[in-house]
Order: sequence, then C-alpha cells, then structure tokens
Amino acid sequence: MTKVNAIQLFESKNVRTIWDSEQEKWFVSIIDVIAILTESPNARKYWSVLKTRLKKEGSQLATNCSQLKMQSSDGKFYKTDVADTEQLFRLIQSIPSPKAEPFKLWFAQIASERLDEIQDPELTIDRALEQYLQLGYSENWINQRLKSIEIRKELTDEWKSRGLKEGQQFATLTDIISKSWSGKTTKEYKILKGLKKENLRDNMTNTELILNMLAEASTKDISQAVNPENFEESKKVAKQGGNVAKVAMKELEAKTGKKVVSSLNAKSLLESNKNIDK
Repeated sequence: MTKVNAIQLFESKNVRTIWDSEQEKWFVSIIDVIAILTESPNARKYWSVLKTRLKKEGSQLATNCSQLKMQSSDGKFYKTDVADTEQLFRLIQSIPSPKAEPFKLWFAQIASERLDEIQDPELTIDRALEQYLQLGYSENWINQRLKSIEIRKELTDEWKSRGLKEGQQFATLTDIISKSWSGKTTKEYKILKGLKKENLRDNMTNTELILNMLAEASTKDISQAVNPENFEESKKVAKQGGNVAKVAMKELEAKTGKKVVSSLNAKSLLESNKNIDK
C-alpha cells in the first residue's frame, strides 16, 4: 500500500492527511480536525474525552479508527489517530461547531480534487500554486518553492533506493544537510525564525530556498555518484552536499556584505511584498 503524506489548508490552518493509493481514500489526523472545529487549547485531551464518551455510547468510530505515522511539528513521524472520509463525517457530527458544514464541504472537495490529480499530475502543481497565491506569496517565491518540492522528492527517492528509512533517518540526514550549509539544524532554524508548527521552507527567503535546494540537489547527485552502502555513508554524503551550498553562501555573503540565514519568516516576507506592491 502506497501512502503519501500531505498538508492541506483549511482557513490557513494545517490539516495532516495521508493518501492511500490502493484504497483511493484520504486518512486525516483526528487531532487536527478537532483543533479546528473546537478551537480547543488541548485538542488531544478533547479527543481523549470524546473517544471515551463515544465508546460508552457504543459508537464504532472510536474503536475502528486507525493509527498511522504522521509528521509532527518537530519533523519526526509519530503514530496518530486518523479517520477516513466516512469516519470523519461521523466525527464532525459528534462535535458541535459552526465550522462543521464548511469543513465537510472543504474536505469533500479535497477528496474529489485528489482523484482528478491522479489522472492529471499537473493539477497538483496548479493547486499548490493557487494555495500559495491565496496566502499572499509572490509568484517568484512560489516558483522557487515548487521547485524545492521537486528537488526534495528526488532526494528522498534516492534515499529510499538506498534502503534508508523514512522518519528518523530522513530527519537526521536533513538536519546534517541543513547544519552543513546554514550552520543550523531544522529545529534551530525554526527557532531563529520564531516558528513552532509552521513549515520551515514556507518561511524561507528566496535565497535561503535556493541554497537549500542546492544543498539537497548536490546531496542527491553525490549519492548517485558514490553509491553509499549504508546510513553512516549517507550521512557523510549529506554533509558533502550541504558543504556545496555553504561555499556558495559564503561567497555570496562576501560579495553583498549581508547574512543569508535570517530571522525573516512568512509574516515578515508577506508584509514586505505588500509594501513593494504599494
């Protein structure tokens, strides 16, 4: 069974999902849905109480929901309760919320769009472009971001071909690449930008994105050239790939007199773009 993790946006809030290609259905993080519908400060606790109540009522929802690995805010993958479309709609009926109907309509559209994208993969790119535009990003930044997604996919495909494991090993290699070129791990980078659950790449400047792409593309190319046989050898390759981008960054900083890695985040970037438009 092939599963693809994806982040969907509902009213600018993240909803973690996994697409099951064999069953052709979405599985959605229950915690994320509850956080949106209830605006509870502790969605996990809310779900725990609700699950207990549903079990007492004899509902099959609480007992039949699955657990799948989804990426957390720390970049690692943990098992979390998920619901398919039918289960999700039952869950929504159990939660009094003015957002229930808008959320159901939104999710039904997401499910329909995914089936369309299977037939025409170009629609996936168009959808991402539309979402970033709605959030206020510039077209130049969006083009870089979409390219970064492609390069990241090529790198992770290379890691998979080497028998490396998604989750901890991917996260470790990503940290090595990031630390090698930027001087910061993913977590340290996010702290610099004042981020918590937000996506780091969505908060990078154009130059940061380009250098990160160079680091990941270089890592993939070096891996294909030297054929690392295990995780330890792949760690060395990740450092080498990151160093390629580090050399480029240092030369750029010497020419401009400005630091590339900065605390600028999406909010700052979008405000800057608005000022430029004015």
